[in-house]
Amino acid sequence: MRNNMAKIIAITNQKGGVGKTTTSVNLSACVADEGKRVLVVDADPQGNTSSGLGVRIKEKTPTVYEVMGGQAALEAAMVKTDVPSLFVLPADIRLAGAEIELAGMDRREHVLASALAPAKDQFDYIFIDCPPSLGLITLNALCAANGVLIPIQCEYYALEGVSALMGTIQKVQRINRHLSIEGVVLTMLDARTNLGVQVAQEVRKVFKGKVYNTVIPRNVRLGEAPSHGLPIHLYDPRSLGAQSYGALAKEFLARA
Repeated sequence: MRNNMAKIIAITNQKGGVGKTTTSVNLSACVADEGKRVLVVDADPQGNTSSGLGVRIKEKTPTVYEVMGGQAALEAAMVKTDVPSLFVLPADIRLAGAEIELAGMDRREHVLASALAPAKDQFDYIFIDCPPSLGLITLNALCAANGVLIPIQCEYYALEGVSALMGTIQKVQRINRHLSIEGVVLTMLDARTNLGVQVAQEVRKVFKGKVYNTVIPRNVRLGEAPSHGLPIHLYDPRSLGAQSYGALAKEFLARA
């Protein structure tokens, strides 16, 4: 038995296409590569974090949906990945039904926290990849978490919707007093444009010292890796994407 309890990080931004799943897959894998025991919870019905870590879900494969519904034990649903000490609690389209089912439950915002409780003394970090919405599944993730990690893309309208997310976080903090902003990751930087630099400056003004120094660039290899079911540092360790997520993992651990 470990003495320390896992730190739980919800990776969220209700705006789609900001590098949320890419960050969930690769940050968790690089943190595990630093010698930490890590569980990634795929809480997005699209299941891209699961497939990005090489998990192929069949009809009878237990997922986060069955664990939250009490039909499967957490231990039975966790899958070992190709990265030593990295496990994933997978998801697929079944999870889409959870939004409706959760609505009728008692303590509906705490279902995921209860489901993850048995894992808290087995891992150093638990990352939750949230769906791109502020619905009940994301609310469950925020109620289970100690920290929120927000990926923001270096493009026009980068901060669009962030005020809604911050409002949700503030509301959840009344229920979950342990919740705080863990950090903000700038993603999809195109170094050839001035726009990315301007957006980065704007985000740093809004979030002050919460923005990581490591910025994730646009990188072809990052886009290719999920189709091979591998995190970037295993798919192409010399790529700019692998170097960037490796640096982010080190920075994350230094701050955590």
